[in-house]
Amino acid sequence: MMSRAERTPLTDWWWTVDRGLLAALAALMVAGLVFLMGGGPPVAERIGLPTFYFLNRQAMYLAPTIGLICAVSFLSLRGIRRLALGTWLVGVALCLLAGKFGPEIKGAHRWIQFGSFGLQPSEFVKPAFVIVAAWAFSEGAQRRDMPGGFLAILLLPITIVPLLLQPDFGQTMLITLVWCALFFVAGLHLIWVAVLGVLGLTGVFAAYTFFHHVRERFNRFLDKDSGDSFQTFWSQESFRSGGWFGTGPGEGIAKRHLPDAHTDFIFSVTGEEFGVLVCLCLVALFAYIVLRGLKLARRTDDTFSRLAITGLITLFGLQACINMAVNTQLMPAKGMTLPFVSYGGSSLISLALGMGFLVALTRKRPRTTMLSQKPPGTAPATVAGVMR
Repeated sequence: MMSRAERTPLTDWWWTVDRGLLAALAALMVAGLVFLMGGGPPVAERIGLPTFYFLNRQAMYLAPTIGLICAVSFLSLRGIRRLALGTWLVGVALCLLAGKFGPEIKGAHRWIQFGSFGLQPSEFVKPAFVIVAAWAFSEGAQRRDMPGGFLAILLLPITIVPLLLQPDFGQTMLITLVWCALFFVAGLHLIWVAVLGVLGLTGVFAAYTFFHHVRERFNRFLDKDSGDSFQTFWSQESFRSGGWFGTGPGEGIAKRHLPDAHTDFIFSVTGEEFGVLVCLCLVALFAYIVLRGLKLARRTDDTFSRLAITGLITLFGLQACINMAVNTQLMPAKGMTLPFVSYGGSSLISLALGMGFLVALTRKRPRTTMLSQKPPGTAPATVAGVMR
């Protein structure tokens, strides 16, 4: 047990970090390994890989994931902003390169290949974008000579245009929703709520009109007989077969038919083998992390920290909700992983970056420390008033 009397960077970190949040994230990672033992082997065998290929690789990715969360959580507020800005710039550039030169996978160009290693840059853009947008909104709230609101608005099209060119409508929608949440927390006027609502509906209609795969998924969701409903059928069948208590680990049938049982449809596999009760426990764990983050955001006096925490926890919660909604047929199919549960190296490392930012921002900091990191001559922090 670390003593409060010891003054080392590690002990200072331990007594200032939110240990409840860390424990919940650790529980989610362990749960991901357990559930992947059910969803991974059938997919690996189907494509000619060793039975526990995905499980072993997921366990291997967890070491850098945990290391990155811990390393980023040591950063100061200034360090968080610098790392996020650099990551965002590089990520947007790589998204443009992926859209033009990346390999085509399922009709989209979203990956950058470095030999045998594949990277999905949009995953890293998401947490970095949240920090940079929160930074812009907070600067606009604190400094009258800083056009923070305008910069925050400009950041959105710069970020989502490369994603639309890939195309990746799901990530575009997720980033836009998180940006709207930041806009709301920053104190937008009610007139802007209506404007954003109209723009959002216009964007959805445009996506339906100009993107063939989006139109197909919407039509299939509204009318199961309008196209291939193979994944939809087996996703629903998995919950029907599992019932409240599940068929037992390794006893599921649907995972042998679902092509993405280890990624997008891991929640369905969990429902079949472990039952609806375990799925509800998993939902409760996600809910705890989201509510804990929002509670910590409410406690902080620093405008930037409050906005950034809210944005990161919204990003995390929305991604989980979208994945589970797709699995339970509450919304059209979308390739969105379940945080820390689905298999994926890029997804895990990018989530580690985002959660590292979150842990760093929610650390207990003396008020004088936060104030000393603001530019000289700034007005007292106030969220309300941005964009009014």
